[in-house]
Amino acid sequence: MQLVSDVILEDRDQSDPTFKETYARLDGFDLWDPNSWTNGHPHDFFAAMREEAPIMWQSPKRQGAGFWSVTRYDDIKEAELRSDVFSSERGSINMFVMPRKEWKPKKLIPAAFNSIINLDQPHHMEMRIQQKDFFIPRFVTELSERVEAKIDALLDECERKGPVVDFVKLFSQELPLFTLCEMLGIDEEDRPKIIQWMHYLELANQYFVNPWSLLSRRPWFPIKFYHYVNEMFDYGERVMADRRNNPRRDLMTAIANTQMAGKPLPQEYLDGSWLLIIFAGNDTTRNSLSGTIRLMTEFPDQREKVIANRDLIPRMANEAIRMISPVQHMRRTALEDTELNGQRIAKDEKLILWYPAANRDPSVFADPDRFDLERENWDKHLAFGHGPHKCLGQKIAQMQLQLAFKRILDRFPNIQWTGKQTIAPNTLVHAISSLEVDLYGLEGKRPTQVQVKQAAAAE
Repeated sequence: MQLVSDVILEDRDQSDPTFKETYARLDGFDLWDPNSWTNGHPHDFFAAMREEAPIMWQSPKRQGAGFWSVTRYDDIKEAELRSDVFSSERGSINMFVMPRKEWKPKKLIPAAFNSIINLDQPHHMEMRIQQKDFFIPRFVTELSERVEAKIDALLDECERKGPVVDFVKLFSQELPLFTLCEMLGIDEEDRPKIIQWMHYLELANQYFVNPWSLLSRRPWFPIKFYHYVNEMFDYGERVMADRRNNPRRDLMTAIANTQMAGKPLPQEYLDGSWLLIIFAGNDTTRNSLSGTIRLMTEFPDQREKVIANRDLIPRMANEAIRMISPVQHMRRTALEDTELNGQRIAKDEKLILWYPAANRDPSVFADPDRFDLERENWDKHLAFGHGPHKCLGQKIAQMQLQLAFKRILDRFPNIQWTGKQTIAPNTLVHAISSLEVDLYGLEGKRPTQVQVKQAAAAE
């Protein structure tokens, strides 16, 4: 099977598009710059783009290829559905693809390319079908019992260290990693390693964006980073080999035994596949959990509605995902000269699909900046993508969100964001790296449910 990393389109210098621009370029936000995103989504800029320049060319202020930004809901849906023209495989999901001579660490960068999320048909669907058993409702139901128990344990720890805690550190970064380790079948004794590796991979993004800032705090980071990356790939190779000889009922076994055209996957795809599960499932759910706490603080009337009627929790989870848009963009690359919404696009030019912009398109979502649990089209957001690449793990993500907020509202109905947060520099995901909350709200009163639980435990 051909490796995506062998044929992927490297960036070339291109400050202007091939064809005449239909819409004027707007200034005011550097979409390509990770540092621009540390204050959250640029909703005002997106609104201007939707209105005046829905297919807009933007060129980075450095060497590299410019790209077409797509911001309207209907245009993004069309691009997602035209997967025969707008390819995931030709340029991957990444906004930029650096020259191969700069691919370091040696195994990590190709692993980011060689996975299901970067495959076109028919390979994408063939791989998807072989892994689907771990994303269907029956498996989600089985998994939910273990997830619910973990939620209670994490909330216990929050209370022990509260009432003011970093919600990301104690809850939202812990729950997704637990869930993913359960799905993959990571042995208990190996889970601390997974947490450590993910921590260093997240720091790596900060290192590449602001190296001197990180080195001033962690001067040994580069050495430790390369060590942990090598350790991570050695672990993956060892576990995959074991799952082929000693299969279990877990996702690691399904990945290890996936075949394409009757042949086992090359190791490069095995590396990319299990790491994709960790990355995709961790970042998105973590930021959705944190972002929902923020929304409940900003829209207390909606919090009261869901407290009064827990049947609104599925709506709340979807409406929160729409508002948060944890995945900020995906990239597609034109396989031929084509057109989208009146704009001619040349072969090999990039489209960046901005989901936060689509999810607040007023032509689709009335009063789009309002968190509204009674919204009629609450499940029509594009936060999980659309078409053949719609997120395979969306039911897992929704299960975690719904169970988490059922238990959070039971125990801490007045939980409130204090206004303190940190958003890491990242163009791909809305990376909330810290979020301070008061478990008992501004009045600081311990909820009755917690008092009863503690009294019962003391008897």
